[in-house]
This record gives sequence, structure tokens and C-alpha cells, in this order.
Amino acid sequence: MYAPKQVDELVRLYLGGAERDQLDPILDACVANYLEQLDEDAQVDFKGKTKAFLRTYNFLSSILPYGNAEWEKLSIFLNFLVPKLPAPVEEDLSKGILEAIDMESYRVEKQASMRIILTDADAEIEPVPTLGGGGKPEPELDRLSNIIKVFNEQFGNIPWTDADRVRKIIIEEIPARVAADTAYQNACKYSDKQNARIEHDKALLRVMTALLKDDTELFKQFSDNESFRRWLSDTVFALTYGEHGAAG
Repeated sequence: MYAPKQVDELVRLYLGGAERDQLDPILDACVANYLEQLDEDAQVDFKGKTKAFLRTYNFLSSILPYGNAEWEKLSIFLNFLVPKLPAPVEEDLSKGILEAIDMESYRVEKQASMRIILTDADAEIEPVPTLGGGGKPEPELDRLSNIIKVFNEQFGNIPWTDADRVRKIIIEEIPARVAADTAYQNACKYSDKQNARIEHDKALLRVMTALLKDDTELFKQFSDNESFRRWLSDTVFALTYGEHGAAG
């Protein structure tokens, strides 16, 4: 499908300021391989696993205190490649990943990410996950799967306008914002778990209040539904404290 040198070359060009006309030949060659080398089932499998890797990496990079240069480069490469891959079935498995990429703002973000990652290059990190492996350690997969399962069982009957979007916000956006809260980070680093939980709950309230403008129904459940509020608080704390938490 693609070679490591193609990943390196595209990322080098992109971070160096290249425009689409310099990136597209690399991507088009990969698309040609995709069409020539993979049958329909393999195409579905590849796109599904690629989407899982991107979702996983985006989530983990938002809450982990360190990065992995190879994962970051692969993420940049696949974010450009996946939207160019023809959908082999009616359902476009790439939908929602990066349908209309903003070249410049994305470039600035990734340039900053790579600088941070390379600065911390001596940090001890795990090997790069392969696409065949799904891209996420099994314990993390199990934990996120259990969160989704509990959400569906306990709160799936709430008439959400978009339940999938709510699940995504709960699993990705809210934990990332809470983990970035300075007061909560300091409590995790310099205090005990009890005090960290107190600061976490304050940070969560600030995050939910900030979401009020765009997600009134989610804020309403948080404000009015005690069981939902307690579950969300426990869930976000579990995702952000400790091994994968703000404390690092």
C-alpha cells in the first residue's frame, strides 16, 4: 500500500511548507497500489483499521504527556491519504476523519507537535502499533469499549440528537480538555489522589460550562441528571488520572 519512505517524504515536504501539488503524486501512487493490490474486502479492512489507528492516536496524543515521532508522522500521512481512497462500499469508512483539511492550520499544529515530540525524544515509549494490530493496546481498547457499553446501557435511552457525537465528546474531547487543565495537572503532580479528584471535578465543571454554548443537551444531562453526572465524572477521572493521566 505505502512504504515508510513515502510517509517520511510526504511529512518532510508538508512540514516544510509544500502545497498539495507536491503531496498529491505521493498519495496518488499509494491510491494506485490500494486499487491494484487489494480486493474489496481488503480495502474495507484497510480503511477500517486505518480509521481506528487515527481515532486511537488522536485520542492518546491528547492525553498522554509524551509523543512518538513515528506515530505522529504516520498520523499526518494517513490523514491526507484516507480521504483520497475510493470507498469500496456505500458506507465511506473514512468519513469524518479529515474531509476538508485546512492545510495551513493543520500544518502549524503538526509542526508544533513534532517540535515537542523531538524535544522529548529521549523519553521511553512503546513500539509503533501496526495497522494489523488495530493501533491501540488491548487494555485501552477494553476500557474504552466498556465505557461505550455502559453509556449505551445506562444512558442510551436518552433521546440524544446525535448519540454518536455525544459518545465521541465524552471519550475524546472532555477528557482532553480536563487533562489540559493546569490546576488539575498540578494536583496530579504534587498532591494525593483525593485532592486530585477535587481539582478534577472543578476542571470538569469548567469544561462542561464551556460546552454549554454548543452542546446544551449534554450540559443539561450533566446539570440535571445526577447519575449521569456521577458516571461522567468517574469516567473522565479514570481516563485522565494515573498511568494515562494529567500527572504523566
